[in-house]
Amino acid sequence: MPAPDLVNAELTLTGRITTASNATFLGSIGDATVVYKPMAGESPLWDFPDGNLAHREVAAYLVSQALGWDIVPRTWLRDGPLGEGMVQLWKDQDPAKRAVELVAADDAPETGWRHVLEGQDEKGRTVALIHEDSPALRRMAVFDVIVNNADRKGDHILAMTDGHRHGVDHGLTFHHHHKLRTVLWGWLGEALAPEEIEGIDHVTEGLNDGLGRDLADLISAEEIASLATRCARLRSTKRFPAPSGEMPAVPWPLF
Repeated sequence: MPAPDLVNAELTLTGRITTASNATFLGSIGDATVVYKPMAGESPLWDFPDGNLAHREVAAYLVSQALGWDIVPRTWLRDGPLGEGMVQLWKDQDPAKRAVELVAADDAPETGWRHVLEGQDEKGRTVALIHEDSPALRRMAVFDVIVNNADRKGDHILAMTDGHRHGVDHGLTFHHHHKLRTVLWGWLGEALAPEEIEGIDHVTEGLNDGLGRDLADLISAEEIASLATRCARLRSTKRFPAPSGEMPAVPWPLF
């Protein structure tokens, strides 16, 4: 059966995702299950007062495609039952796998995982925030630096059965000021892999061509210039950056 016309075919709402901070719905377009976030349901934030969250989600998808890493599921703008909004293909993650965990500090595994931070839970027990040590998650960490992701929570990472990792919820990206807030700090200061540097080069080249033209319809010229600067800085240092500035280095809540 041919794929439905994802842009023009009818979008039917099937449910609402109530854990999201903005209006977020589950829907279907033909046989395709999608997430729909209408622009009318966006709530202005103090550091993103102009909104445009749907545009930023699509811009994040375009950068993901330029990198060649398939981090962000297919995402586009279209009209829907509640007006124009972002639509993204739904991905069924493996319920038995999590890429990020909060565990008792004494139980943190010694291999295969990276330690991010320690704290205390509501009962005063010491817990550790850890994430898996995998090429797929490393690439997501690089992606987050490039798009200046201000909200990489643990539950914004979808662990797929084949080992691939998708990232979702990219409305808080591309700010021209430093906003990086993420749970993926496990490779701090380590050298980038050659394929990671190659991906950054693809984005830089794209900004001077089709990617730059497409982003111009979604985010501001200042934000595109800041994106280019982040790529150049990361390409120059060839290392995962450390937290900087006065903003918290991790989002809250963590999940």
